[in-house]
Amino acid sequence: MTGTVGPGLVGEVMVRVRGGAEAFLAYAAEPGERMERGTVVLVVEYQPPRTVYVAAAYG
Repeated sequence: MTGTVGPGLVGEVMVRVRGGAEAFLAYAAEPGERMERGTVVLVVEYQPPRTVYVAAAYG
């Protein structure tokens, strides 16, 4: 994450695509969840053109 995601906040993530990295607007997949900058996330849904819903990746 390059920007915090949480209630009332739109964050940003860098996603590896086609051998490079692209920025996407990010929202929490679970309502009310907050993820700070630097959190490793899993993209669980994509909505064109540049929006993703993410969950924290643990493990």
